Amino acid sequence: GGRLVQMEDEIASIGAVIGASWGGLKAATATSGPGFSLMQENIGLAIMMETPCVIVNVQRGGPSTGLPTLIGTGDVMQARWGTHGPHEIVALYPNSSQECFELAIKAFNIAEKLRTPVILLMDEGLSHMYERVRVPDRRDLIIINRKIAKDPTNYLPYRADLDDLVPPMAPVGEGFRIQSTGLTHDERGYPAVNAEAQDKLIGRLIEKIRRHRSMIVDVEELMMEDAEIALVSYGVPSRTCRRAMVMAREEGIRVGMLRLKTIWPFPDEEIRRWAGKVKHFIVVEINEGQILREVERAVGGRAHVHFVGNYGGRWVYPEEILDKILEVRHGV
Repeated sequence: GGRLVQMEDEIASIGAVIGASWGGLKAATATSGPGFSLMQENIGLAIMMETPCVIVNVQRGGPSTGLPTLIGTGDVMQARWGTHGPHEIVALYPNSSQECFELAIKAFNIAEKLRTPVILLMDEGLSHMYERVRVPDRRDLIIINRKIAKDPTNYLPYRADLDDLVPPMAPVGEGFRIQSTGLTHDERGYPAVNAEAQDKLIGRLIEKIRRHRSMIVDVEELMMEDAEIALVSYGVPSRTCRRAMVMAREEGIRVGMLRLKTIWPFPDEEIRRWAGKVKHFIVVEINEGQILREVERAVGGRAHVHFVGNYGGRWVYPEEILDKILEVRHGV
């Protein structure tokens, strides 16, 4: 029942997605590496125009053309700060084929409810993976659709409800007069290029994400009750972390894991809750340590934070993680 449109490049693709969304459709696009870079300006436009949409980024090793078809997780900071200016962003990260299905639905639900672009981050290891996926009955799925304005005679495109800070969208072809722009604008959608309008608009765009943090942030906690060492990871690297955790437990080392299913907003509260109870955090990524810095910030010096990773092109092996666990345990 969907439609596929092949555009000439990634800039046109994200532009078409924005247009389709304003036309009343749920719209998404997918890319990898440099294509995600090309989309950044229009992702900022989607944030400013409050356009619900989903962008899938299957990461590979980079920069530039880098390592097509080989793994990397080096775009997590670009997902957060790739577009310019102050803003909030939502980024989800599955680690299985099943979660690709489930988190895609969640991504659309968040996008529609909050009128915001949502990024679904993946990595090459997952994109080339074959696994069984259970597709539930459609009646069992929770589907959220955007709020729709009803009265064209008393409609301001950017007048937000005070409870959720999200303005309803106008249905197409039903007499609504709409102006929308990437410029800082007032509730009518008219340009208002001044500091007061900027504070009001951007403050609301940021707060509407933060206010709904509880429906966005999700962290899987594994064997954390008695853990003295916690592995922190996401995506495919978290699968090798799970194996390393089992291997460490077999050697009598109490290791647990925090798997980040949400990358942005960052689950700092969930990590901070374990700081002090856990002596060491080991962050596992396939980059130079991007989420590592966020974990260090969340821990705030109440535990030691370590890193295992590489620059891309291969997985982090369970044995490498176990070696770091043993090093940390023995204070090497």
